Formats: sequence, C-alpha cells, structure tokens
Amino acid sequence: MLGPRVDAEAKRTACVLAGVATHARPIERSLALRQAAAAACELVASLSDLAPAVAGEGMPAESTSQSFFRVRERELSDQQAALHGLLVIHRALEDLCDAPLSGADLALEVAGMRQSVIDLTGASPGVGRDVVPPVAVPEPGTGVSLESVWSARWLIGHQVHVLFNVCAAVAVADATGHLRHGDSDAALRRLGDATVYVRGFPAAMVHASTIPADYYRAAIRQSMAPPSVDIPLSGRQHRGYKLFRAAMRDLLSVVPDSYEHLAARAPKLAEARGTLLEADIVDGERHVTLAYSMVHLDRSIAQKPEGPDNAVAELRLMRHRRAAQYASLIRFGDHYIADAVAQLRHS
Repeated sequence: MLGPRVDAEAKRTACVLAGVATHARPIERSLALRQAAAAACELVASLSDLAPAVAGEGMPAESTSQSFFRVRERELSDQQAALHGLLVIHRALEDLCDAPLSGADLALEVAGMRQSVIDLTGASPGVGRDVVPPVAVPEPGTGVSLESVWSARWLIGHQVHVLFNVCAAVAVADATGHLRHGDSDAALRRLGDATVYVRGFPAAMVHASTIPADYYRAAIRQSMAPPSVDIPLSGRQHRGYKLFRAAMRDLLSVVPDSYEHLAARAPKLAEARGTLLEADIVDGERHVTLAYSMVHLDRSIAQKPEGPDNAVAELRLMRHRRAAQYASLIRFGDHYIADAVAQLRHS
C-alpha cells in the first residue's frame, strides 16, 4: 500500500475510468474523459509528493526504439512504478479527450488503464461510479498545431501499449506462478487481468493511429527509418512485448493440455486460458488491418528490399502462426490454418 491518500485517489480514478465507456454521446464522453484525466492528475500529484519522477531522458536508451518512443528501463520501487505508469495514463487520457477513437476501442483502452491503476497502486477495484466525488475539470487547451498533436499521439499511444505489455507480462507470470503452486483461484483472477490488458493492446495501437494516414506516411514513417534513425524501427525491438511473449510461452508450458482435456478437469481454467489466447489472436488480426489502413500494400520499413512480402502479408503470417499454435487450446480453434501450417512444416 502507498498510503491512504493514494489509495483513496486510486480508487476514485479507477471508478471514473469504469464510467467513461458508458457514455454514448460524444459531449458526455468527452466530459467523462476530462474528469478521468483530472482524477489521474490528482493521483499523479499524490504519488509525486512521496518521491519525484525519475528523469528518464537522462538515462541511456538500450535501443533505437526506446529512444524514439521515449521509453527507458530501470528497476523501480512500487511508488515509482505507480507514478510513471500513471504519468502515461494521464497523458493518454488528456489526448483521448480529442482523439477520434471509436467507442468500442475506447472501452478496451480505458479498461486496461483502470486495471493498470489497480495493479500499480494496489488499490481495491471499487464498487461503482455513484461513490465518486466530483473532480474539478480544467478547460481544454488550445493553440497547439495539429501536426504536433498527431506526432505526440503516435508516441502516447505506443507508450500506453508498452505499459499494457509490461502489466500483461506480470499478470501472466503471476497466473503461471499461482498454477505451479496450486492456487487456481488466484490464477484465474490474474488470467482475467491479463486478458483486459491484451484486449487493450490493439486499442492502444488504434489510439496511436488516430491520425491522418497521409501524415503518417509523409512525416512519422520517415522519422522511424534511416537517415532519421540508425536502423529502421520494428515491433521486434519492443522489449515489453518480448516479456509478454515469454510469459505466454511459460504459461503454456504449465498448461499445455488441449481445450477438451483441460475443460474436463478444470473447466474454469480452460475458459480463462482460452479467453486470453483468443484476445492474443485478435490482437494479431487487428494489427494486420491497422497496418493496411496506414500503409496499404507497402513494405515494412524494417523489411529487406529483396524480401517476398509486404508489411500486411508478414503480419498476416504472424497471425496465422499464432492461430495454428492455439488451435487445439481454445474452444473455437482455427483448425484449417493449423492443418495448413502442419502440412507446410512436413513438406
């Protein structure tokens, strides 16, 4: 626990976030987002009173990707981890007040934010919006160019994605540890938490991409390739995502049973694992369609010129491999793809 003041404000922030997605009309939704941003700002202030944030820009980047997306790695105390996570959430909420994100993706992203607040601060989830005291809402800012907003949004959405990756990796690792020690109830809870984050992965990427595709191709995409950077940026350089993938491999080494076999002895675990794996497949599928909307049939900036595929084809192949791996582990597996992949491997 980080103290009663932080606990109270974390509960309030979590409750406000829980209510954001229930507002269907744009004006009400914008107000709810501004209230959530204001609550997150107060929580950041309370955490900062305990100890100031680490000056991340003064730390060396371990990759070109970390430098570009303003991400650093360092061992942090619980208070510092909470503070830096809430700083990401606060900036994202402020941007979401204006970002044209769909209601469905907004719900997924703020659900991930809410879970992050709970996990990072140790606060209990809370019981509902009716217990949330009012929060002073600042007026929206003006005077910033659209190009600056779009460039910042690209970084903000990716930072939310990194936060969700790390939180999901921890949740999956916790679930795996609980399974190894026979605590199935705790494992189910953490698998559910991990699923919230994984469902938030594509929503955070869509948030980053709520900018004109022409501006992305003309300005941002060029800044992620030489000569702007030493090497082209790609998802393979994101260590947070690598941590998540490693945690998923470890989970499946502990529960490798087919869906039918696992459901026969532990139906709730089979369902929770299947829900997480389905979310992981959908993340891959949405990455395909998002890339198509931004770059159409162009090659990835990280692909070699002599390669046979474009960005969309390569991402689709990644989706197919993941779906083939999970086919027997989920209730509605893609067995057509699994059979095709198996034949290719034996041909």
